[in-house]
Amino acid sequence: MTRTALSAPAPALLQRARRVLELLQRRYPEPQTHLVARDGWELLVATVLAAQCTDARVNKVTPELFRRWPDPAALANAPLEELEDVVRSTGFYHNKAANLIKAARRVTEVYGGTLPHTIAELTTLPGVARKTANVVLWGAFGINEGLAVDTHVGRIAMRLGLTKHSDPVRAERDLMLLFPQEEWGNVNHRLVWFGRHVCDARKPRCNECEMAEFCPSAHPEAGKPAA
Repeated sequence: MTRTALSAPAPALLQRARRVLELLQRRYPEPQTHLVARDGWELLVATVLAAQCTDARVNKVTPELFRRWPDPAALANAPLEELEDVVRSTGFYHNKAANLIKAARRVTEVYGGTLPHTIAELTTLPGVARKTANVVLWGAFGINEGLAVDTHVGRIAMRLGLTKHSDPVRAERDLMLLFPQEEWGNVNHRLVWFGRHVCDARKPRCNECEMAEFCPSAHPEAGKPAA
């Protein structure tokens, strides 16, 4: 997916996105991931475990996981039931444990134990979709190849009228056109923080939101979602 292959958004929508970015940068001048990881492999593992689980819970699980299996080669040989026990509290632990072992084996056998640096390669790893790949590329290597769309990012983008698509890949396409490529990774982090602090899924705090004045969800007359 590249920006050049996509049609340009309307000027008014670009202006809204610029304002969103400005306000997010003001609120969160130094955005960081909440996941604790020392390198790309640890960030990938943590991000896989974070699916439908809180970062805080993942951060309680990963120290023991990496103590037992500190690298892909070690995790590739982990007993499945033992790994399941370690990650059980993150939910969906059967699938997560199985995918992590398979991913570790592929990294070890195909990539020589070194985590690849492209979305195309990362998404060949079991359990790794575009969102996880984008998080790892930016968080570990400073590479903006895409814009990770999780539940927070997708929800806020729709509320702000930056996309009308609930599908993460189509929403990512829209957001990639609206924000500068060098900001993609930080846009993800800032929107995640904003979703946790202000734009809650069930009870958005519109009275605390600096974007409420132009948000279509807060004021339907302000505009419609992107086409």
